[in-house]
Amino acid sequence: MGKPHVLVSGAGIAGPTVAFWLYRAGFTVTVVERSTKLRASGQNIDIRGHGLTIIERMDLQDEVRAKKTNEKGLRFVDAQDRGRAEFPVGDGKGFTGEIEIMRGDLAIILYEATKKDVEYVFGDYVKGYKESGHGLEVEFTHGHPTRKFDLLIAADGWSSKTRRIAFPDINDSCVKPLGQWGAWFSLPRQPSDSGWARWYNAPKSRMLLVRPDNENVTRASMWIMHDDRRFKQAQQETEREQKALLNDLFGDAGWETDRLLKGMQDADDFYIQQIAQIKLETWSRGRVVLVGDAAYCPTPISGMGTTVALAGAYVLAGEIVHHWPDYTAGFEAYEKKMGPFVAKAQKLAPGAPGLANPQTQRGISILYFLLAVVAWIRLHKIMGASFSPPATAMDLPDYGTFRR
Repeated sequence: MGKPHVLVSGAGIAGPTVAFWLYRAGFTVTVVERSTKLRASGQNIDIRGHGLTIIERMDLQDEVRAKKTNEKGLRFVDAQDRGRAEFPVGDGKGFTGEIEIMRGDLAIILYEATKKDVEYVFGDYVKGYKESGHGLEVEFTHGHPTRKFDLLIAADGWSSKTRRIAFPDINDSCVKPLGQWGAWFSLPRQPSDSGWARWYNAPKSRMLLVRPDNENVTRASMWIMHDDRRFKQAQQETEREQKALLNDLFGDAGWETDRLLKGMQDADDFYIQQIAQIKLETWSRGRVVLVGDAAYCPTPISGMGTTVALAGAYVLAGEIVHHWPDYTAGFEAYEKKMGPFVAKAQKLAPGAPGLANPQTQRGISILYFLLAVVAWIRLHKIMGASFSPPATAMDLPDYGTFRR
């Protein structure tokens, strides 16, 4: 009997992480990625609590810390760019995590740590599969031949195509929109872009955010609570039409909006996304199992997506190995261990995201006043706990099967 062979769909964060641990335990792993090359783009992400522990167990802490953005914290500003409240990094329990890193940098680190041991197939994705008592026959979309695997792990993001194939009856209903949309892009840094993230609220439930990175570039995002019909239509249209929609919605927002809109037009890493959570009663069917955002996206506003993805990938690999060849028992143990942690990660602050995105200028003034009081009496740790679930809210297993 040969080594178990696992196919992982998605080369983002969770995919290479689960591949790392499965290979260490003696499995053969193939990762298929839809992009023609590693997607080394994306915005700032937080690594907290157990996420950092897993990075350390992978012995990647030096590489990760070398790529930190060194964000100093979050500053709320008004239309004149005057600071109204600020929350330093502190212990990482607030808006800014213990480690702030660009998504692309973390993806590269994980890829470099696995590329010698794991087979990567770029420019393709799963078209379908046939399952039998002996494994899976997986068909690919762009010409790669059908191949046999023992398991299929879907780690291809919150809009997972693999999940759509494995869970066609509930794929749409598992997406839980929060009534908000976001757009992300990069723009040139200017003197007002310090080491602080700056958050600006505008009436009509609009918000703009700029954050530093480690390459003299500013990462910008624009957020709005909005009827999703125009955005859903825009998702099917060209990038030019998507940018035109944002110009229309944010043109009168004030502050540095003109700069952001101009930078958006020139950005080559622009994308829009519905702010939503993924909620499923089970994360597996047969020999297919979901991990990371494909299974339990907590949304970008939670600050927990990367940490939960790292933890989920680690626990999934550990339980598969511990119970092998009884993969069903492994999947059940994975869900049992991760379920409570995921529930806490997906529990947003009361009223979020609407509470942080007031409809009127009066509402914004009240929000800033309350934030200033919290900052003045140094309650940012309490505020952090209310906005971001504990990143160590589970007993993280130590799998002996992973030891070299």
